[in-house]
Amino acid sequence: MIKPWKTISSKTLGDFRVFKVRSEAKQSPRTGETHDFYVIDSSNWVNVIAVTPANELVMIDQYRHASNTVELEAPGGIIDPEDASPIAAGVRELREETGYEGSSAKLIGEFFPNPALQTNTCYTVLIENCRYAGPVQFDLTEDLLTRLVPVAEIPSLVREGKIRHALVLNALFYFDLWRRQGGEE
Repeated sequence: MIKPWKTISSKTLGDFRVFKVRSEAKQSPRTGETHDFYVIDSSNWVNVIAVTPANELVMIDQYRHASNTVELEAPGGIIDPEDASPIAAGVRELREETGYEGSSAKLIGEFFPNPALQTNTCYTVLIENCRYAGPVQFDLTEDLLTRLVPVAEIPSLVREGKIRHALVLNALFYFDLWRRQGGEE
């Protein structure tokens, strides 16, 4: 049976606004030896699968600095401390980034983006009957373009490498599972 490792020490190495990095010395329960690990503490995130009455997904094109590419993605972002829940954060992010609002918001998935290095959880929120409700409210570091993508085109966009963001691919997987179960919770 695998047992948790005992934390011997923990030290913050840097605070970089959207995440902190710390080192931890941990003791192996199997060997008793101590090893150093590096951990990224980040806020939890949310991705939104927003579906229109015409069976289109409300998506965004967004420039990503690390890859220097424009990526086709689901709206989403960091869950703010003021957000009551991942669902509330999803509703807020959809409205801010696209100007769209909908109904029947529900959580359809959650996962660890990278449990080897990161402490956070990413949630997938589904919002149905989405319609344009007003202008976007971008953060200062966002430049986004809203696109409506027919749900039927999603598999080919993934296959052709037009959707490459791993967290968005996970959100689309949860959406596919939800649909295969008849659109039921």
